[in-house]
Amino acid sequence: MLRRFLPFVIVAGLSTLFLFTAFQNVAWRSLPQSIGLGDRYGPSEEEKANALPDLRAGRPQDEGFGKVSEGVFKEPEVESHSPYPVGETKAAGSMYTKCLVIARMSEEWTGWIDEELGDMLDDGLLSKAVYVVDDRSALLHPPMNKGHEVMVYLSYIIDFYDKLEDVNIFMHWHRFAWHNNELLDTDSALMIRHLSPERVTRDGYMNLRCHWDPGCPAWMHPGASERNLDKQEEKHIADSWAELFPLDPIPAVLAQPCCAQFAVSRDRIRALPKQRYIHLRDWLLRTELSDYMSGRVFEYIWQYIFTASPLHCPSMSACYCDGYGLCFGSPQDFDHWFELRYQLEEFKEELRLWKEQADLIEMARKGSKNGRLGGEEMLDVPQTGTDGWLEEQIEAAGQEMEGLKSKAFERGRDPRLRALEAGREWQEGDGF
Repeated sequence: MLRRFLPFVIVAGLSTLFLFTAFQNVAWRSLPQSIGLGDRYGPSEEEKANALPDLRAGRPQDEGFGKVSEGVFKEPEVESHSPYPVGETKAAGSMYTKCLVIARMSEEWTGWIDEELGDMLDDGLLSKAVYVVDDRSALLHPPMNKGHEVMVYLSYIIDFYDKLEDVNIFMHWHRFAWHNNELLDTDSALMIRHLSPERVTRDGYMNLRCHWDPGCPAWMHPGASERNLDKQEEKHIADSWAELFPLDPIPAVLAQPCCAQFAVSRDRIRALPKQRYIHLRDWLLRTELSDYMSGRVFEYIWQYIFTASPLHCPSMSACYCDGYGLCFGSPQDFDHWFELRYQLEEFKEELRLWKEQADLIEMARKGSKNGRLGGEEMLDVPQTGTDGWLEEQIEAAGQEMEGLKSKAFERGRDPRLRALEAGREWQEGDGF
């Protein structure tokens, strides 16, 4: 986590008052303002009940959800209301340049980038922009250490606005994290290696986390009248909205998967003028909110900045398939892998408890005078052979999961199957 160490400074030329006045006269986003905004875009009760089938929080009753009909997946309309057009991808087989943007403290290690992604760096297809937030002598550093990764993300866009790569990947410094994708071993290196530049280019913005929880389908309610202690940033978003988005009404709902890691195409970044990002960073420099809270405010508005939509909750299975090349065939088959995963964890926990109890029984037996247990103690003796059975179940589930995952990667090498699972059109000769 980034902490505030440098003194508060005001960067000359970034006057919020000046920018606010300017934006009153010239819209910062030349897109239809009636799209993706306002109360009517909050999820209905039906949408909440009919969550995507690959959430495992209860499947919808409509059998059409997540089904394949005449070669096309039917997914519920929950994803986004972005008015931006679909980005134009390069010809099949073309290469895309990428830049990995990282925010770190001096003591935080990012050597994993060179160790795990050295081949991509050597090929020139991946570059890195590692900002050291508490070292002003570092080659790359932000004007102030405030707002966690937000200050770095905005500083990178401002610093490199005129020479951006095709795809720009914004991530935290650590390689492994709970909020990374489970099917990619929660490994940032694997996420970067498998990330589809075509999906990022088409969508413009891609949250790197496929899992909805936490964040979707309806997380922040900035217009709520009561303060939610579990989501304190909710009220701060509402209080700050007029300063951050002076021309837009407050949405009823802001939702996207957590946790401030995403990829954005060059064209989508440049869809907004550079001055817009300066204005956002100026707010971060000037706000009286703490380092932590000012960073939290941005976690659920990044999708609004880059998609002009308060909602960005893509199908989990489509995200894994089209975004990373892990295609299980359908949301139901995707679900099956996670059902096996949950069963595996249950078996492991049962085995742990069995061994723990067996150890206690053995200790009690060794401590008794005759090497035998009393009647009451006998009631807690684990059933003989259960450990062997559990170990067999664990091995079988693990093998099946690895087999399914291997087949999913194989299926993901076919651009037609990726398009099918993502629910988008594909023609012969098209790439990913």
